[in-house]
Amino acid sequence: MNELFPIYVKLDQIQTLLVGAGAVGLEKLEAMIKNSPKAKIKVVAEHSIPAFDDFIKKHSHIEFIKRTFKSKDIYGIDLIILASNNDFLNQQIRRLASEQHILLNVADTPALCDFYLGSVVQKGNLKIGISTNGKSPTIAKRLKELLNEVLPEELDDTLELMQELRNSLKGDFQHKVKVLNEHTKELLSHSGYDRAD
Repeated sequence: MNELFPIYVKLDQIQTLLVGAGAVGLEKLEAMIKNSPKAKIKVVAEHSIPAFDDFIKKHSHIEFIKRTFKSKDIYGIDLIILASNNDFLNQQIRRLASEQHILLNVADTPALCDFYLGSVVQKGNLKIGISTNGKSPTIAKRLKELLNEVLPEELDDTLELMQELRNSLKGDFQHKVKVLNEHTKELLSHSGYDRAD
């Protein structure tokens, strides 16, 4: 049973530490910047691949410290992502993160993680996170591809209209919810999204 609690984090309001600047580190960094272009990220790595260096050059707001990790690197950090294949280092940072109550993700090591990075489908303001509870990132990726194909680009226009409707509604919370539920039910049935008919 998947008991994970899904949340969406405002990476531009917290400080993230990424340890590792290889292919996996680049994948994690690209995902963070794609989802949150103004994310506050500090990267610490002794070595980096050329593609990582090229990516960093295009994003001057990312701090890149090219040296081995030091325990002081976690000061002022809210979230840590490890993209290192050094088991000793990963265990060391796991202990430090636990002591400081900092949430940690370790690439390809579910047992050390406090949270997972799921596959993300985005259509404008709509964002859907997909989790397999760490069981199969490949299936999550395939579901992402499927949803990207079937969800229309116009869905973002619908979200804008729904926000306008929500902002124009008067009355108490329950009344607003009832009106919005009825409107979305009608909207989805006419658009072909509702498969129950």
